[in-house]
Amino acid sequence: MDHDAILGAEMALDPQTLGGTLAAAAHVHGTSEALIYDGRRATHAQLFEEALERARALIGLGVRSGDHVGVLMPNCWDYIVLYYAINLVGAQAVLLNARYRPDDLAYVIPKARLRFLFVGGHAWRHCDYRPMLTGVFPELLASAQGSLSLGAAPNLEHVIEIGDERPGIWPGESVLESAAAGVTRADVLERAAMVRAEDIGLMIFSSGTTSRPKACMLTHLSLCRTGAAMAERFRFTPQDKVWDPLPLFHMSTILPLAGCRATGACFMGMGHFDADSAMKLLIAEQPTVHYAGFPTIIGALVTHPDFVAYDQSHLRINHVVGPPDLLRRYAALFPGAVAVNSYGLTEATGVPCYSDLDDPQDLLFETNGRLFDGMEGRVVDLDGNPVPNGVAGEICLRGYALFAGYYDDPEATAAAITPEGWLRTGDRGRIGPGGRLIYDGRVKDMLKIGGENVAAVELESFLMTHPAVKMAQVIGVPDERLMEVAAAYIEVNPGSMVEEVELVRHCIGRIASYKIPRYVRFVEQWPMSATKVQKFELRESFRPDGKIDVAAMAKSA
Repeated sequence: MDHDAILGAEMALDPQTLGGTLAAAAHVHGTSEALIYDGRRATHAQLFEEALERARALIGLGVRSGDHVGVLMPNCWDYIVLYYAINLVGAQAVLLNARYRPDDLAYVIPKARLRFLFVGGHAWRHCDYRPMLTGVFPELLASAQGSLSLGAAPNLEHVIEIGDERPGIWPGESVLESAAAGVTRADVLERAAMVRAEDIGLMIFSSGTTSRPKACMLTHLSLCRTGAAMAERFRFTPQDKVWDPLPLFHMSTILPLAGCRATGACFMGMGHFDADSAMKLLIAEQPTVHYAGFPTIIGALVTHPDFVAYDQSHLRINHVVGPPDLLRRYAALFPGAVAVNSYGLTEATGVPCYSDLDDPQDLLFETNGRLFDGMEGRVVDLDGNPVPNGVAGEICLRGYALFAGYYDDPEATAAAITPEGWLRTGDRGRIGPGGRLIYDGRVKDMLKIGGENVAAVELESFLMTHPAVKMAQVIGVPDERLMEVAAAYIEVNPGSMVEEVELVRHCIGRIASYKIPRYVRFVEQWPMSATKVQKFELRESFRPDGKIDVAAMAKSA
């Protein structure tokens, strides 16, 4: 195939597929910067070339259209290139949580019916996957260099390890180089041309904060269209530089990546987040958009001693979710940026709802924004009946961004999506001004204190109004008199100190007495899934000692 024919084949790829979007970005924004990661940089044209090269290796290895290709790697350059290559050849990228441990891997690898598994040797400094995988699947040691036959994961045929300077126990880069030798660029483009928008491009396991994770299937169409809608809402241009330090196995990175490809913006990630490295990167690169998303990340920045040296003159958007009082506090620390809020979940392609950049501040802080055009939202009661605007209930969504179901779990899919096509999110919320959504927490993240319903997020929001509190998480624990009371887990701001009784005094007279936590626990690290605190672990580790006599404290106040 000559140069003109290859160019024509690239431009003929469906623009509503991930490969087609990548090819289009290479041709329209070829010389503009596309990716900054691990100290490396690439233009859109260079990123496309790297993805094509990796796709040649995948075809040479025998990856077929529709194959499930697992990625178990830390954030890194290779991860992004591999993700695009998998989609170029029409396979399905199954992005596994890099924090998974043996029990998780023993469940998700056979559940996803992986045929190929790429393991990131880069991880060994923080987490070595080799002993985990061989402990769960002992046959991996005996058949490391040959065809696999795993009784507990019968679909898994190949494990490939990349990105490590140490000798591997499974095939690595040399095997990929050999596999690519017999495959041409035209072969990759032929495979890419067969990919359709409605094909599954990605599977991500839900966070599993309350139960075993489920594999959410997302189509190329939902990924590309939602990414383009997100880029439009954020008004991305090729001049934008989007800093996103979040995990690549999560939609909080995959969606901004899609938005960058749709508009020619540059995505800037981090291999491993720590405040020191983040501040050095931000000071050096001066991004236009922060997509840090979660208070734990922003909190680490604003309390860092180098934060005062950060020139924010280029920053126009600071995306973070959280209770209104916390968002106001952060907005004051990023005065030149719009504080964009959002609402979403993996089953709706990550985030189908963001603030408008022109929203007044009260709406930025008090609501989670508007759904994209083409998406519908409503709130229903316990019987599934719609409730009036402003009344709390369960948030339901419908439209193009909905997932294609849970893989190999039709019962869970049927339970999540009504016959009319509404996704029951399990999230509690309201419809606010102008049709904006207001997220009030999980439906099940409710406490029943003395017969009164109390949303955990309400108490968390109030506790974080104390200047010493960096993060608060509230769970319900058994109580002989009230049946259930609140237990608060608190992370304190660096350099601050606060006692249990001081936090309780902060509550007395300001919130209803039954809502005041009877237990306070201080933590330095949270049990996390991808981005969420795993409250079930807090519940499992809770011990009913040190109960606070709130009534006595109120009398003496």
